[in-house]
Amino acid sequence: MYKGSWDMNTSWKNYGSCRGLNPNIFYPSCEEEARVAKAICRQCPVQNECLSYALKNQEKDGVWGGATERDRRRMIRQRLKTA
Repeated sequence: MYKGSWDMNTSWKNYGSCRGLNPNIFYPSCEEEARVAKAICRQCPVQNECLSYALKNQEKDGVWGGATERDRRRMIRQRLKTA
């Protein structure tokens, strides 16, 4: 496991628990199917970097850092309310 800090480059992807898994797991067709991906993300050493990347780059699809598109939209709305 890599412990370090990354800027917004994508070197953190090399340490993701998703690496080598079927990408379809992380692009579920509905929220219910996202449970498997979220479980993998919870164990990931770069979960925070992945989520930060998705939020900054406004990823529209898939599970990133343990968050679905709906989860990420909710996070963004919360940030805007508290800003």
